[in-house]
This record gives sequence, C-alpha cells and structure tokens, in this order.
Amino acid sequence: MATTALTSPPSQPHGAHSFLGKLNGPWHKRTLQAFMIIVIAHWAEHLVQAYQVYVLKWPLHQARGVLGQAFPWLVHSEVLHYGYALIMLVGIWTLLPGFVGRSRAWWLAALVIQFWHHIEHALLQGQVIAGRTLFGAAAPTSIIQLWIPRLELHLFYNSLVFVPMMVAMYYHLFPSASDAAAMRCSCVIHPHPATS
Repeated sequence: MATTALTSPPSQPHGAHSFLGKLNGPWHKRTLQAFMIIVIAHWAEHLVQAYQVYVLKWPLHQARGVLGQAFPWLVHSEVLHYGYALIMLVGIWTLLPGFVGRSRAWWLAALVIQFWHHIEHALLQGQVIAGRTLFGAAAPTSIIQLWIPRLELHLFYNSLVFVPMMVAMYYHLFPSASDAAAMRCSCVIHPHPATS
C-alpha cells in the first residue's frame, strides 16, 4: 500500500518553481558564486587603478586598471560604469530573498549603499546624455565628487558595498542553527549551532 508521502511531490515554498525562486533556492549557491566573481573582479580593477596612481605614480589618465590598459575607452565610458552599478544593484536585490537572519541584514545594508552608488552613476550618465555638466565642472561630476576625487570616491563606494557583502556571505555560509533551518539553498558550509 503506497502512502501519499511516497507518491506526492514534496511541498515547496511559495515561488520555489519561479525563476527568482530557483535563483534563491537550488541555484543560489552557483548564482552567488558567479555574482561574487564579477564583484571581486570589478573591485580588483579599482584596487589596481589605485596602485597604479599611488605606488607606480602613473598620471591619472594612464591609470586605467587592467582591462583599461587594453581597452582605454572602458575607463572613460560612463555607460560602462553605470551599467556595472546597475548590474550590482539588480544582482544584490535579486539574490536578497536567498539570505535570512543576520546575513540578510548585512546583504540589505549592501543593497542600500549600492542604491546610492547607482544614483551617483545615474547622475554622471545623465550629464553625458544631456551634454551638460553640473556644478560648473569640466567633466561629469557626482554629488560626493565635489569633495572627494573620483578615483578615491569610487574605490571607497565599492569598498562600502563590498564589506557588508562579505559579512553577509560569512553569516550565510556559516549561519546560526535557526538561520540554517530557514535557508532554502545549499550554501551552508558549516552551521554554528551554539549561536542564535
């Protein structure tokens, strides 16, 4: 005699069969890994550019990171910078449902900071499209760029987003027992049963 437990499919959380549900459930681990590769590669580009300016003493217009050496227009294209800011914003927002508890709070902090970073890049992109700069500047200028030079500002912004993402990743990979029980993905490396 067959029981319904053997013949019925297991119950799934609401939305688990949707694309977003899969990204934050069974596909979360791989999606998060791919997203973090993009994030780290971009942050590394900013670090290389800072190294070129402060250690190698290259003039700012020659300090273009790694990709910018082969493709100089990349560094000078507001479309590229805005596009990356948008990818970051959408990526963080899309993967947010896969985070629970403490990791969710930190991931949400990264989302809020990236939202502002995106606004700054949208402002720069808007100036390029309009063909007019703000504040009487010679080049497109963001709000905080009035006080902090662009190289340092965007290294700072990317760091401000990166740090809470890394804290969120730690709590996501090593969650408390209660957080681990609420997760719908296979990202956990080791739960911490002693913490709650």
